[in-house]
Parts: sequence; C-alpha cells; structure tokens
Amino acid sequence: MAQPPVPAVPEADPSAAAVTSPETDSSGASTTDTPPEAVAVSAPTEDPAAAPLAATAPPTAASGAATPPAAAPAPAPAAALPAPAGPSGPGGPPIDGEDAEEDEDGAGGKMSFLDHLDELRTRLMLSFGALAGGFVVCFGFIAPIFDFIMEPLAAVLEDGVRMIYTSAPEYFFLELKMAALAGLILATPVVMSQVWLFIAPGLYAHEKRFAIPFVVFASVFFIGGTLFGHYILFQVAWGFFANFGAENEYVAFTPRLQDAFGLYVRLVLACGVIFQLPTIVFFLARMGVASPRFLIRNFKYAFLLCFVFAAILTPTPDPVTMTVMAGPMLALYILSIGIAWVFQKRTAD
Repeated sequence: MAQPPVPAVPEADPSAAAVTSPETDSSGASTTDTPPEAVAVSAPTEDPAAAPLAATAPPTAASGAATPPAAAPAPAPAAALPAPAGPSGPGGPPIDGEDAEEDEDGAGGKMSFLDHLDELRTRLMLSFGALAGGFVVCFGFIAPIFDFIMEPLAAVLEDGVRMIYTSAPEYFFLELKMAALAGLILATPVVMSQVWLFIAPGLYAHEKRFAIPFVVFASVFFIGGTLFGHYILFQVAWGFFANFGAENEYVAFTPRLQDAFGLYVRLVLACGVIFQLPTIVFFLARMGVASPRFLIRNFKYAFLLCFVFAAILTPTPDPVTMTVMAGPMLALYILSIGIAWVFQKRTAD
C-alpha cells in the first residue's frame, strides 16, 4: 500500500521579525538579566531619522538607569623646548664670558626721566660744592696764583710797560676769576668722579670697573693740558700778537688786563679739553668701539678734524696759534692709537 506524501514545511521568511524568548529554568524564572522590554526586535522598515538619536542615546545598565559616557582622555601637553639663556633670563640673547656677570649686577638700574634729573641735580650740587671749596682755598693764596698767571703775560712786554685796567672793580673781579680758575683745577678729581657716577648707572658691570682709571686719567690729562696751555700755547700766541706791531714807532702795546686774562682762560681750558682724547679712546677701546686698525685707517680724517677743532677752539684767527694747538692734538691722536692697541678688548678677556 503506498505511503501518503509528506507535506513540505515552509521555510521561514528571513525578512520576518524574529522574537527571542528568554530562557527559563525548571521553576519558570528567567535565567537572563535582560528584561523582556530590552529585547531588540529587528524591523525591516526602520525610520532613518531615528538612527542618529539611537546612536547618541546613552547605554542603560541592568537596572534601567542610564550610564554616563566615558570621558575622552585629555591630550598630553607638548614638551616645551628649552630656551637659550641670556642676560635677561630664558629667551634672551646669548652672552659671552665677559658679560656673564651681568646676571648678578645687571646692566644698571632702570631709571625714569625724573630719576635722571634728580641724579643730575645731585651730581651738579656736589660738583659745585667742590668748586666752591676749591675757590675758597685758592682765594686764600691769591697772591702767588696772581703772580703765576701774570708771569707769561708780562714776559712779552717791554721794560717799563704795565697792563692797565679801566674800571674800578675790574681788578677785584679779576682776582675772583683767577681764584675760580685755580679752584676748578684743584677740584678736577672730584668733578670727574661726579661725571663718572652720573653715567655709571647706564654701564655694564664689567665697564664699572674702570671708575678709578677714568678719574685718574681724566684728571691727569686735564691738568696736563692746562699746564701745556700756560707754558707753551699761551706764550706763543701772546708773544705773536704782542710783537706784531713792535717795530711801529707810532703805537705802543699797553694791553688791558681783562682782555689778556680772557685770552689766557680760553686757551688754557681749550687745551684741558683736547687733552681728554686719550681718556676717551681708552674707554672706547675697552668697550670694543674703537680699535687701533680703525684709528690708523682714519688718520687722514683725524688730521683734518684736528685743524678744524683747533680753529674752533682757538679764540684768535691767526694760523700760528691754530697750528700750535693742532700739533698736540695730532700727537695725542697718535698716543691714543698706542693706548687702543694696549687696552683693546680681546675675545679672551
């Protein structure tokens, strides 16, 4: 007898929704921690607009409470490169061996404009105090000072000729001026020290070490310049003008005392100023500004400038006095070349 045909079991449609039932044990309790409402049901027709919301929804724990998302780790800070050390701290320009001590003393204090004015007032008061003290001391010895100054004035006069003054107080004020000039020369070290103290706050520590050389050189060269003007320059200029019309029988040279002393003061102080050239070159060489090669290369310009300054500083227009003043200036320039060669700033300092 023939067997009846077995009906075919229809295959499950893969697009149909699959419902997963929770497993139960023998007592009928669920063996999974996932609640029934948390079972995912895949639907073939899902709304595309809900996908972003589902992706950003926080996950839920077993109790149904939402767990906060884990915080993203903070990026590690980039390692900072070490800055080169300088005189003003990290990031400053590099310093050499001689300027290394600037970290301790610095390049001088920061001063405002009013601070500079107050410092200038202090230095001027101390300088004028030194001048006043020198004036009082020299006025007590005015008789020998008067003879010392009048000696080259009277040396070129003929026998029996005397200088005159035409105003009653002229002689008294002349003695005061002589005492003031001698007091200035006597107070030169104090004045030069005040000049140094005024410019010292703007210098570096290794430049402040030249305080004593500056005061000594400036004082010695200034006093030496005044002596050169007294013994050489003034006598040459005074003799040139006094003897210029001596052969004329119609005129006689009877100089006025005030005019003769005025010429003497201008020539003496001018020589004291130009004799500061070696001092200036010394400090320029130590600071690395001037070098012997630079001074030699520009000698032709210095030769011209010496005669220009001599013409400006000389109160007389004659070429003799100008030449006599320009000659020592050239000699001092040559001496300055040697000073710059000896005291120039070297890399090993």
